[in-house]
Amino acid sequence: MQNIQTELSALFVDRQRPARAAQSGFDFRRVESERLILRVPEVGDYREYCALLADPEAFRWTDRGPMNGEEVWSRLLRQAGHWALMGYGIFAVEEKATGCIVGEVGFGDFRRDLGPKFDSAPEGGWTIAAGAQGQGYATEAVQAALDWLDLRLGPRRTVCMIHVGNRVSLRVAYKLGYRAFSETEYHGYRALLLERPPEKSS
Repeated sequence: MQNIQTELSALFVDRQRPARAAQSGFDFRRVESERLILRVPEVGDYREYCALLADPEAFRWTDRGPMNGEEVWSRLLRQAGHWALMGYGIFAVEEKATGCIVGEVGFGDFRRDLGPKFDSAPEGGWTIAAGAQGQGYATEAVQAALDWLDLRLGPRRTVCMIHVGNRVSLRVAYKLGYRAFSETEYHGYRALLLERPPEKSS
């Protein structure tokens, strides 16, 4: 297993990494905050991902329902492929105190066809398990991911898309400097498109 993971790691592209990110000790596959570890998802995360993504609460504000095992596996493969092709992606969020996965956070290029103002920027996304909500984990994890992205790609504008009724995620986004610039219908629900300019990056 270790050999396979080493070989997969070698596939990760690293074409846009700025010089300052080459400093000793920078690991682009892992970042830590006070209470959390953000890391590239692994094959061994499958069972915990199944528990996370089978929870209806995880999809309360999306166009789809909970995932079965096959769908979770496809999601893990997609996450790994995004990291391999783009050099960044969605992290698994691990709680330091327990070692358990409590969510997903990160950035992607999802080609949603929502126009150049949205599709041209890394899109942030976050999901925190129902049992871990209410502790500020989303804000802490997204801030860590933003700081990481600043090192990885350099300061840049980022975007996110949030259901108009998802007030909790909207509060997280606004707290971190995102502001709505448009509203759209996406897969049958109304969503706000938000942006965060590079000068607000940490």
